[in-house]
Amino acid sequence: MIYVLVALKGELPENKLDPEKFKVWYTGVGKINATVSATLAANQPDCERMINFGTAGTLAPELEGKLLEVGAVRQRDMDARPQAPLGMTPFETTEIAGDITLNPDSKVILSSGDNFVKEPPELRSHLVDMEGYAIAKVGMMFNKPTTLIKYASDMADEDAPKTWEENQANGAELFLDLLKTV
Repeated sequence: MIYVLVALKGELPENKLDPEKFKVWYTGVGKINATVSATLAANQPDCERMINFGTAGTLAPELEGKLLEVGAVRQRDMDARPQAPLGMTPFETTEIAGDITLNPDSKVILSSGDNFVKEPPELRSHLVDMEGYAIAKVGMMFNKPTTLIKYASDMADEDAPKTWEENQANGAELFLDLLKTV
């Protein structure tokens, strides 16, 4: 069974996927909510892999309106300097302290943080979201293959809250078409 983890119903309506193959779980917004949901999903006996689908702001105009598979994800709001570099969890006891590579064939970098990005963050990336890093880390820790698919809904600028609201549902059909190949 593939668990599809989505922050909000507005990003992917219910009952659109084959229930024999997919389970859709709505995580809520942010890294803590995503961590709890991903941990629960990873511990389900039928969970073979996880896919995180959702919206993301983009910092690259050519990506706006596109569906993208994330190659690597970083944690933009982990700032424990000088104990560790920006994006690195200090004193981490696992091998997963910083960037997580999910698909080396994709050059798209996503940064996750518990803030709505309206200007370029210090830790650079192509896309910004609020859940991806948490889900990727849980997937790594529980040895569950994990894929992050993001729809670039807005330009992560001062207009982002309004643009995101208008565009949050626009990636759903693209994502559903992609899953037909899975």
